[in-house]
Amino acid sequence: MSLELFLQHFFNALTLGSLYALIAIGYTMVYGILRLINFAHGDILMVGAYFVFFGTFAFGMPWAVAAVLAIAGASLMGMLIERIAYRPLRDAPRISALISAIAVSFFIESLAVVVFTGLPRPVLQPEFLVANWEIGGVRMLPLTLFVPAITLILVSALLWMVYRTKPGLAMRAISKDIETTRLLGVKVDHIIALTFGIGSALAAASGIMWALRYPQIHPYMGIMPGLKAFVAAVFGGIGSIPGAVVGGIALGFIEIMTIAFMPELSGYRDAFAFILLILVLLFKPTGLFGERMEEKI
Repeated sequence: MSLELFLQHFFNALTLGSLYALIAIGYTMVYGILRLINFAHGDILMVGAYFVFFGTFAFGMPWAVAAVLAIAGASLMGMLIERIAYRPLRDAPRISALISAIAVSFFIESLAVVVFTGLPRPVLQPEFLVANWEIGGVRMLPLTLFVPAITLILVSALLWMVYRTKPGLAMRAISKDIETTRLLGVKVDHIIALTFGIGSALAAASGIMWALRYPQIHPYMGIMPGLKAFVAAVFGGIGSIPGAVVGGIALGFIEIMTIAFMPELSGYRDAFAFILLILVLLFKPTGLFGERMEEKI
């Protein structure tokens, strides 16, 4: 394999891994606070992509404006899901919350089929992101560098918020002991809603960039990326934001580089993530950066 071809695969893997990382962060944030896997999270990715589609094609908005409004709308949707589907079950057995999460996922997908129809739709790609670049014999799209750069900015902003602000301090306190944090005067419900809002915003941002990378959207587009991002979160250590980032990027490299060096395995690409999940659960259930956490009663 030539150096130019290797670099192309490298940047493709970095782009895909960055997308997985953004989605995985939402899983890990919600689990870190509530010990809940939000299986509707991948569908927020799909909703964000559709919001941009209708913003650009139906309302004629500039792509950047539609993207910002889509992220805000998805964030509000995440908080609404938390309020309706999860908050009433906070004191219920874990299995009830899990069933609710699966039901919400099916509901969003079915509603999207009814509202948006099941037909795949094209995506508007801004010209500045799809112009061909050639650097030292390596051909790539600006999008290939845009996605990791945006991911880095969003993750940096999130880490600053979590470790340098009062809402972030409250999130970390709730993740340790929700009842004690409530007794200290923290508005726990507001902080949990904020967590869902931030996670959903990151998922929507990933969905928008996913639609740019693979320019076609449909109601079930969030299922496989969502499942793979969950694997990435488990691999990195679910509950750890840096772990979610490392796990997402690692999964992107595993997928792309395995196919690059062994193209005969391209038909098994989706299987790599689940093989990785099995291996992690067998040999290191807490993941790379995770800590063993007690279940909350």
